Amino acid sequence: MPKVQGLIRLAGVLTCLTIGLVTAPAAHAESAYAAYLDLPSVNGEGASGGGLNPALPLDPDTLRGALDEARAAGIAPRHYATLLHQYWLSVATRNADIDLATWDPALGVAANTRTFTQVYVNYLRLNNAHPDYWWTGLAGLAGGSFASGFFDMGDVSSIISVPGLHQVGSTVADLLRGTPSQLLDALPADVRTLGTEGERLTADDLAWYQTRLMIMQKHIFIDQVPMHEAYAADGLAGVEEMYRAGVLDDNAITAWREIAAGTQDGLADAALRMTDREQNQIIADQWDVTARGRGAMGRVMTYVSTIAGKAAVPGVRAPGVFAPVTVAVGAMSLRAPLPDFDWADRDTRWNYITHDLLPRYLELCANPAVARPILAVPFSTMLDNGRLVRRLPDLLGDMTAQWQLTT
Repeated sequence: MPKVQGLIRLAGVLTCLTIGLVTAPAAHAESAYAAYLDLPSVNGEGASGGGLNPALPLDPDTLRGALDEARAAGIAPRHYATLLHQYWLSVATRNADIDLATWDPALGVAANTRTFTQVYVNYLRLNNAHPDYWWTGLAGLAGGSFASGFFDMGDVSSIISVPGLHQVGSTVADLLRGTPSQLLDALPADVRTLGTEGERLTADDLAWYQTRLMIMQKHIFIDQVPMHEAYAADGLAGVEEMYRAGVLDDNAITAWREIAAGTQDGLADAALRMTDREQNQIIADQWDVTARGRGAMGRVMTYVSTIAGKAAVPGVRAPGVFAPVTVAVGAMSLRAPLPDFDWADRDTRWNYITHDLLPRYLELCANPAVARPILAVPFSTMLDNGRLVRRLPDLLGDMTAQWQLTT
């Protein structure tokens, strides 16, 4: 009898051990995702390297495993919001051929040059693969002009960066010297600052500005591209999950529901909503910081970018043509071929976008036979066409010839 009882107890112990071995993977699986719940997004603005939170892996397969387990466990999406966002961000960078681990604006231009270009290549890739992604097409075309300016500023040893910008500043300074003082006082502050401070720009100023542009570029990518990849992979359900998690707001999910409906008016409104999100939610504060940076130089550089910037959208006007500087004092007047606004200022930037850039782009999208070949142009070609070295003679010539002073 004691032997039988001993065998029974031994069998019980073995059974418990067996059950423990069987259930151990489940406990391990829970811990795999539990460590990723309720994590804050500490790098959502793109200022540092890597993803949203250093506690999260960067590998999409690992992230997907943890995400699927959290879903299966019935965890509410708001608790795995950063995990979800990081998963789609890792998918986005993988599909864009970008190394998320080394994407760090603080490392400077040389370390980020390929990535900077690849972001815009990817916008055009997404649009060509998904023609209803109207915002990504606009990001590719309009972003190209800023990419050209970015590389212009990086060519410190040639005529098209510091010397090129100095030429713009020197030309404005020369024209201001021939303008009556009464009119000078009435000119926008940005014009006067460019004329008095533009010649003092240094390579260090430009390197700082390029870093600011790289931060904003990564911020936009982090916010916008993951939701596009989620929709591409899982349709409306993919972005609805991001909405329930709090990664997307009402404005963004409305845009995706309009894209899913597929009407022309809906696609146009979705492009407007996403552009509004980009310009007025994502990077508006970062433009404010940039314009205030480096003393007067921050404002000089944002204004020079406004002068030189012109998106590769058919029919769109350069900022200085859309809103030229016009001042009058008594019988004297001046019309200058310089923009009466700075791209860094959210209200006037949005006015230009909604009254010229976006309408011209939506007209393009409404005619696919014209739009598709334009959006299929290799980004390298767009980049070359936008370089200041090509446009500087015409730009300086226009500034001189169209500086119209009446006394």
